Amino acid sequence: MRADVSTAVRWRDRYDREGLAGLEDRPHSGRPPVYGPEVRLRIVAAATSEPPHPHGSWPHRLIADRMTDTGKSALQVGRILAALDLKPHRVKGWLTRTHDPGFFVRAAEVCDLYLNRPTGSIVVSVDEKTAMSVRSRKHPDRPCAPGRPRRREFEYVRHGTLSITAALEVHTGHVVAEELPRNDSAHFTAFLNRLDKCVDPALTIHLVLDNGSSHTSQATRAWLKRHPRIVAHYTPKHASWINQVVRHEVA
Repeated sequence: MRADVSTAVRWRDRYDREGLAGLEDRPHSGRPPVYGPEVRLRIVAAATSEPPHPHGSWPHRLIADRMTDTGKSALQVGRILAALDLKPHRVKGWLTRTHDPGFFVRAAEVCDLYLNRPTGSIVVSVDEKTAMSVRSRKHPDRPCAPGRPRRREFEYVRHGTLSITAALEVHTGHVVAEELPRNDSAHFTAFLNRLDKCVDPALTIHLVLDNGSSHTSQATRAWLKRHPRIVAHYTPKHASWINQVVRHEVA
């Protein structure tokens, strides 16, 4: 909890006059507290521990149910946690840094391509998007009117799924895309053949790829060796053992 300047000054002056005794609680109006700090500590200990299966977090009601002997309600538990700025119901993810030095080398390489395109070349980022839901609205929108916004019916009709492969030319925004019947090496190299024919043969193609199986397979690497003007740059992979495999294959 934060205290304003006047509160800090008051407690400092009490300590100067009375020492440690000046920091003790003094009688004040209102009902005296029924439970001491040990109950608050129990609530904090529960909120900062691993929740029981199958719960993914600690809702206030669950903490209160676990502490029925204290008589604290879910509302009181919430007030105590709010005063301490504890929010056990919220989760924020993070990415653990890899210890593989190749992670940072690859990241710097890709960033440099984006920021400084080599002369006589283009930079193309390629990826697949699989199982996209194709939907349309069941009813047409109703136009807006004075004092009323455009209205849209929430129902929609499903038309199955669609998978595509797309190549984005980073510095112009031009996109080449096609339907992907299957996400494997054969279809990916077929897409690279199309990309090869679309680009001026005088230009070098710097291809930015992730570490998907169709991108790192032996068939794809063999295709890239037969087309030396297409230079593959693989984005960092979080798992260090994948980096070791890739470095071994390249060597």
